[in-house]
Amino acid sequence: LYNAGHLYEAAYTHHLATGKRNFLDIALKNADLMVETFGEGPEQIHDVPGHQIIETGLIKLYQQTGKEDYLKLARYFLDNRGNPDNHSPLFGPYSQDHLPVTEQDEVVGHAVRAVYMYAAMTDIAVLMEDDAYAAAVDKLWNNMVSKKIYLTGGIGARHEGEAFGDNYELPNLTAYNETCAAIGSVYWNQRLHRQTGNVEYLDVMERTLYNGLISGLSLDGTQFFYPNALESDGVYKFNQGACTRKDWFDCSCCPTNVIRFIPAMPGLMYAKDDATIYTNLYASSTAEIMLGDQKFTLRQRTGYPWEGKVMLDISPAAETTATLKFRLPSWVRNVPMPGGLYTYLEQEVQAPAIRLNGEVLALEPEAGYFTVSRAWQPGDQVELDFPMPVRKVVADDRVADDRGKIALERGPLVYAMEAADNPGDFDAIKLDPTATFTVAARPDLLGGIHLLTNEKMTAIPYYAWSNRGVGKMKVWLERAASK
Repeated sequence: LYNAGHLYEAAYTHHLATGKRNFLDIALKNADLMVETFGEGPEQIHDVPGHQIIETGLIKLYQQTGKEDYLKLARYFLDNRGNPDNHSPLFGPYSQDHLPVTEQDEVVGHAVRAVYMYAAMTDIAVLMEDDAYAAAVDKLWNNMVSKKIYLTGGIGARHEGEAFGDNYELPNLTAYNETCAAIGSVYWNQRLHRQTGNVEYLDVMERTLYNGLISGLSLDGTQFFYPNALESDGVYKFNQGACTRKDWFDCSCCPTNVIRFIPAMPGLMYAKDDATIYTNLYASSTAEIMLGDQKFTLRQRTGYPWEGKVMLDISPAAETTATLKFRLPSWVRNVPMPGGLYTYLEQEVQAPAIRLNGEVLALEPEAGYFTVSRAWQPGDQVELDFPMPVRKVVADDRVADDRGKIALERGPLVYAMEAADNPGDFDAIKLDPTATFTVAARPDLLGGIHLLTNEKMTAIPYYAWSNRGVGKMKVWLERAASK
């Protein structure tokens, strides 16, 4: 059923991209077999998938065809998890099959299975207007962001079971943080944002994208992390028998998931409703978005994530009254991530700015966005300025592995110390909470990065670590006594 689910998602996307039906028709034929085979009927199999993903695949086929049977089967698979009257024995917490899904309020078990299921639950909450599903998803998300997520956006603390740990169980050296789980989290958070417009879901999505997700891919695109640790001693072979990325895995879900995810990135950048365009992510790009019967062309020019200036050329085909919302990332709003698990040491930060056609707008952020409603004309230009100081982060004291430690960030990027840049006694490095850093552009290093340096240490973006051979790395550093 897991393989069938990915088949459906691939076929849906292939049809969307090419207009061809050859792959889609194969998927529909298989989905019709599933509808015939599984369900409540006396001749049908009463069971649920061990590894979720068919649910979101079926929902995509429903959205493509309008065939209610696909939506009903997805709902059947979800409704009957944790239901011993329908199938027994239950798979248990490992497969989120310990309680009915609407009674689950803690993220548990295999992290990839979990976020795939939560994404499908969010779809059901929206498409079937189900309040019980919506309430459960809200509780699960709040548990994850307040107690079970890494600073990098990674999820899944334990190698055993590729699973979430207990609340506040977030070890660094042995962190699992499967690349597939990061991808699943992005898809779930995008759905939650589309459901509610709540900017906090995008905060989790962006942090995951720039840190715990792309770390799974080497800079040359040929090697992969299955787990994404936040610390390495250069000895512990955390990546399925390796201390660094590998060419391939017997279970190749992470490499192939990255390969399907990267081309889907444009679909994350914007969202819309009837009269509003939401600019959610910042990257040099051009997009064409239909708002009602009017086409808007939005062109972004930016050095993000290295620089906090974004220039947007906004051109409707003709003068059009509409609302455009420009997201202020959580780090601009002085919050690393929603949930309160992480906080910045320094609370004084420079305010972001927005200009329209060269003139500063005296706007207060509203629900995490700068909101501009006006009659837009071809050639309008919006400029955003997000200050990017180096920030020091501390974790909730209940996270034992991070107690008494500090991590570094700049913009959306989490930074790490790697032994390659810090010769000497790497394990003795400590971070003074009052230390200052110089930001240095290094286009010649690691595909082009910005280094953080001072007289004692050098830090690189976390995603770029382990591209220069096996060596030690730390995201969280022991706090030094202030001078």
